[in-house]
Amino acid sequence: MIHREGIASIVLTLLLAGLLVFLARYFCPNCVIAHYFTYAIAAFLLVIVLQFFRNPKRHTTLNDAFAIAPCDGKVVVIEETVETEYFKDKRIQVCIFMSPLNVHVNRNPISGIVKYVKYHPGKYFIAWHPKSSTENERSTLVIQNTVNNKEVLFRQIAGFLARRIVCYSKEGDKAVQGAEFGFIKFGSRVDLFFPLGTEIKVKIGDVVKGGISTIAEFK
Repeated sequence: MIHREGIASIVLTLLLAGLLVFLARYFCPNCVIAHYFTYAIAAFLLVIVLQFFRNPKRHTTLNDAFAIAPCDGKVVVIEETVETEYFKDKRIQVCIFMSPLNVHVNRNPISGIVKYVKYHPGKYFIAWHPKSSTENERSTLVIQNTVNNKEVLFRQIAGFLARRIVCYSKEGDKAVQGAEFGFIKFGSRVDLFFPLGTEIKVKIGDVVKGGISTIAEFK
């Protein structure tokens, strides 16, 4: 299944691929090698774009005691830090880096009510730069679980290549754990901020799957 955010990019890639094939056949009508080389480039471009915008089905087992991964990627940071935008106190931060090869659909880590949504324009530091969490283009969301009242802040962060962040959630929306809330194009990261005392179930270097992997357990 292909994500709807990829339709425009796929159409443009098809047009580019068609133009390359046309130019090769027009300027080198008798050069078979050039034709096959152009076909290969066109096919490669199309495959790259299709795999980037893939949207595999994920089955999430709903559980209010756990927070799950909001995206595919690798855990690159686990640390206690001060969250300065919403909570303004100490939290446990978990950062997940998404490479261009990962699925880029973003999913709700917990169920509940969306309490806060804010988009911030910003810079485009590489995704693992320490300043990217606070200075890059980003969208911040907070969901409050209505069963245990736990609040989790999570942040979509643009990277050096990621130039478009899409967030569908709005304040007051009902969030379902594992359901899609957004998309980030061409690699980036998602940060999560948990209350102190939350048991983190991953370690740095772990590869996680959005909507499936358990990130933390609330205590």
